[in-house]
Amino acid sequence: MTQFVYKQIIDDLKMKIFAGKFADMRLPDERSLSETYQVSRSSIKRALTKMENVGIIFKKRGSGTFINPLYIRNESIFNYEGSNLGVTDNFQMHGKKPKIKVLSFEVIPPTEELQRDLFLETHDFVYKIVRLRLFDDDPFMIETGYIPIKIVQNLNQTIIEGSIFNYLEDSRNLAVTKSFFIHFCRAVPSRRSRTTAFEGK
Repeated sequence: MTQFVYKQIIDDLKMKIFAGKFADMRLPDERSLSETYQVSRSSIKRALTKMENVGIIFKKRGSGTFINPLYIRNESIFNYEGSNLGVTDNFQMHGKKPKIKVLSFEVIPPTEELQRDLFLETHDFVYKIVRLRLFDDDPFMIETGYIPIKIVQNLNQTIIEGSIFNYLEDSRNLAVTKSFFIHFCRAVPSRRSRTTAFEGK
């Protein structure tokens, strides 16, 4: 029952987010949410933790809990429920042989949009990574990602040819969520390819 309650809270909060109920992009505190939903603080905490882990919200110490602006713009990519936020392992589970071809890899200054969405300053440069994903040599999608250099300083061609998520979480011991960077994907027209709602890393 507890699990069901916290999922109901998540669904309702997501509905309110898209209905514009939180104009200042800030959620009420846990006590207020507990009173609103007439549930225990532990249920609220569990719902918020889940939302934070997948990047829908983020917490700023001393300021409160805020909605990730990327969620508003790209809600579909936040519906993935897998254990790994990247797509490589998910493809393998379906019997496909995933491959990655790096199309471009460069360091660029952040645009105003990147500064806003990734909470960067003008001097916070980012990696711009463009990769082609394939299923058994069949092109599937092209993905473009932006990762702040201040998060990880030593990305290289070898690392980005594999799972960036696994590298950050396993090798660098960083807790990665979808608010960690911006990622965009577009499907590659192909006889066997199919579109996907998930934008992987």
